[in-house]
Amino acid sequence: MRVIATAGHVDHGKSTLIRRLTGMEPDRWAEERRRGLTLDLGFAWTRLGGEEIAFVDVPGHQRFVPNMLAGVGPVPAALFVVAADEGWMPQSAEHLAALDAFGVRHGLLAVTKADRADPARATAAALEEIAATVLGEVPAVRVSGTTGEGLDELSAQLAKLASRLPSPDLNADVRLWIDRAFTIKGAGTVVTGTLGGGTLRVGDELTLGANRVQIRGLQALGEPRETVSAVARVAVNVRGVPKDSVGRGDVLLTPGAWRPATEIDVRLRGAPSGKLHRNLVLHFGSAAVPVRVRPLGTDTARLLLASPLPLRTGDRGLLRDPGEHRIPAGFDVVDVRPPSLARRGAARARGEELTAVEPGWDYLRRAGFVRHGDFRALGLPEVGERLGGWHADPARLRQSRAEAAEVVAAWTREHPLAAGIPAEAFRQRLGLPDADLIPAVLTGELVLKDGLVRKPGTGLTAEVEKAVAVLEERFAEHPFRAPEADELRELGLGKRELAAAVRVGRLRAIADGVVLGPDAPERAAEALAALGEPFTVSRARQALDSTRRVMIPLLEHLDAAGLTEPLGDGTRRTCGRGCAGRENGLP
Repeated sequence: MRVIATAGHVDHGKSTLIRRLTGMEPDRWAEERRRGLTLDLGFAWTRLGGEEIAFVDVPGHQRFVPNMLAGVGPVPAALFVVAADEGWMPQSAEHLAALDAFGVRHGLLAVTKADRADPARATAAALEEIAATVLGEVPAVRVSGTTGEGLDELSAQLAKLASRLPSPDLNADVRLWIDRAFTIKGAGTVVTGTLGGGTLRVGDELTLGANRVQIRGLQALGEPRETVSAVARVAVNVRGVPKDSVGRGDVLLTPGAWRPATEIDVRLRGAPSGKLHRNLVLHFGSAAVPVRVRPLGTDTARLLLASPLPLRTGDRGLLRDPGEHRIPAGFDVVDVRPPSLARRGAARARGEELTAVEPGWDYLRRAGFVRHGDFRALGLPEVGERLGGWHADPARLRQSRAEAAEVVAAWTREHPLAAGIPAEAFRQRLGLPDADLIPAVLTGELVLKDGLVRKPGTGLTAEVEKAVAVLEERFAEHPFRAPEADELRELGLGKRELAAAVRVGRLRAIADGVVLGPDAPERAAEALAALGEPFTVSRARQALDSTRRVMIPLLEHLDAAGLTEPLGDGTRRTCGRGCAGRENGLP
């Protein structure tokens, strides 16, 4: 399907042409038909030259320019209508300015009412005006809606226009701007709009404001469809939102694919930024949002939106001055996540930056790290070094790698007995946006293990390492003789030092102040299994060459681990694989 919008001054015959071309009535309201004046958007369709063409018929009266802009905004082509007897008029100029500002590059001129006046003069004037815009040189057809003169040629030219329109991206993220919303008994809420890209399917989930909605049904050209692909006029029956909460300017979106913006930097087409009034209305799609204009450079500005819109870099819209009834400028979106302008002179500096903006790189350099999906969501090319689900600015990545060792060293100075810096603290101190980036910034001097970032090795200070080595020599000869408290003090092993050694697996804490080698429980269970059953605490102490101070907590430790089982009479048995607590493993 191809979608074409009408444009032109009030009462120049736009709706009459659509009726003659399609046999349908585009004016939906009784008042419109009674007055012969289009007040709101009308829709009709036909097949020309093998192409299905849907027409968006817009109002020409100055009072209804916002309605006109809602219809023209999403479409790729325009049928510009000028009456032969009146020629170029004020709303002709405003409609043309809107097409130019929106960047509509495909069009056709129809000079109507050719039965009332010679169309030559009106045609020449209109072609001259149109040629000065992005539409450039367009074909012109003289027609009469009353006599039918020129309708065959107009149909042929419309078919050629449709065939020249660029093919849409059928896999694009959906952004369907709503121009109508109503209810149908038994069906619920229905919204309509022009689908400029992507594909809709019955059953799809989309977002509508803060709501998650599901497509119950689709209709295009008056027929139910299971699937509708761009470009198309489409009616969508949605589940999950009441009709009174939906209106023109709302938008159906692919979930998670868009980042609503409230501040954007733009490049202007039209009046210089210094000539613009500070309060204007931004038109994009079917939305109209008040904005505050802050000049940056001669042709650049920061727009502060009264409400967020799902915009991307490269989008084209226009600014309208409702007080002066004119369109002073169109704009191209340059940045939808611009930097703050808090410091003195920041606006001027930003304007200079935008003269040589590098899409993608500018945002990546500011952010340092950007999620892969954000490039598409913001309308930016993918740049930088790919790190899994992230992209990194090479300079920022080098800086982070250089700073990583100092972050670990600083933490060690602050916490000398810590085995390493917790990963989350490391992330925060290094300013990384996500823990997934930690491995990418670690050099050969650092490792991430058990949730800690540290240098390879034990992670103990030299003093603690020396003291633990003394204990290891002792345990090699007497594995179940735990050092006394005064021995630990002499070695410089207090509670914090012992905890550090236990944390890195060099010692096993059996009870408060009682430590053995890390494999002591398994070795004890193996030795006790050779005793025969049952065995007493005293017999176990003799077999393990230990003391009662160690043996009581060690046996309780083995009981908890399921390696031994108390029998209730002061004796125990070893479990092998049979004790119920065995599956718990060692604590």
